[in-house]
Amino acid sequence: MKNSTLLVVFLSSFLLITSCSDVYQFSLIHNKKIALNSNIEVTLKEKEDKKVNKVQFFVNGKEIASKGVSTEISTADLGVGKHKISALVFYSEKTKKENSFFEVLANSPPIVYDYKIINRYPHDTKAYTQGLEYYNGFLYETTGQRGQSSLRKVEIKTGKVLQKKALNKKYFGEGMTIFKNKIFWLTWQGKKGFIYNVDTFEQEKEFAYQKSKEGWGFTHNETALIKSDGSHKIWFLDPGTLEEKKSIQVYTNKYAVNNLNELELINGKIYANKYQQNAIVIINPETGIVEGIANLKSLKKEMEKTQKLKAQDEVLNGIAYDAKKNRIFVTGKNWGTLFEIELIKKQ
Repeated sequence: MKNSTLLVVFLSSFLLITSCSDVYQFSLIHNKKIALNSNIEVTLKEKEDKKVNKVQFFVNGKEIASKGVSTEISTADLGVGKHKISALVFYSEKTKKENSFFEVLANSPPIVYDYKIINRYPHDTKAYTQGLEYYNGFLYETTGQRGQSSLRKVEIKTGKVLQKKALNKKYFGEGMTIFKNKIFWLTWQGKKGFIYNVDTFEQEKEFAYQKSKEGWGFTHNETALIKSDGSHKIWFLDPGTLEEKKSIQVYTNKYAVNNLNELELINGKIYANKYQQNAIVIINPETGIVEGIANLKSLKKEMEKTQKLKAQDEVLNGIAYDAKKNRIFVTGKNWGTLFEIELIKKQ
């Protein structure tokens, strides 16, 4: 009986040792954050340095060249943002995929801007501003809150609402933009946007979101509609099909910039309100790099001199640009003033 027990213990220990020796534990060793235009070294590591037959490396699903169990990645080819690195490992007549991520940061800090107030105009304090755009001499504005969301045409000097269209009460209105005489208006969590005639404000079509989860800010360039969804991503849509063709990730030299809200294209750059920060970030639409930051916190304090704000949510939101006269207009949710400002680089 005693010999049988010893045999069982011996066999169990032998099987345990044998089975442990067949277990491979892989990890990918690399820097988690790196500056744009630097190269990043990635090495596959087996916990006990067991031999592998072959390793194939992939970045964002695309195979790249390898040097044995290592590879070198040029970040210049990737751009800023979070990227996925995968290693397909061949070993002991088996295969296994090991995944990891790294972030590419901008390789220079953003320029910091101050501002100067050029003019002040009245603004409806009942307007929970979500979208703002200058078009043919007037401001077009969309407002939020369920049951209160509206599309408006506004006279700049007086703040008078000349035309108004209410949104279906079940939707929370968000940003808007005007492209080829059509108004494109987003909803927040409704998973859809609407298209209106710019003259009559009559709804003509609707469209569904795809990979972007929500609707926040909207602007456009000559070939695409440009959409934020509250994350650090900006989406580019085909104006005809409303298909999301691509996205960029927005980064400074230190971190991803999320909560991107109302958008405006000014001189080829995307200007974005950062929600609840009373700031504007200036984004390169090709790379996603934040090239500038304008701190407008004191603009809210300027507002508070004549208007007592009631809630934390009544923040800067709304950027419009008059390209012919090079005028930038900004306002906020339920603010009583529309400001015309000039951004000035800090020395």
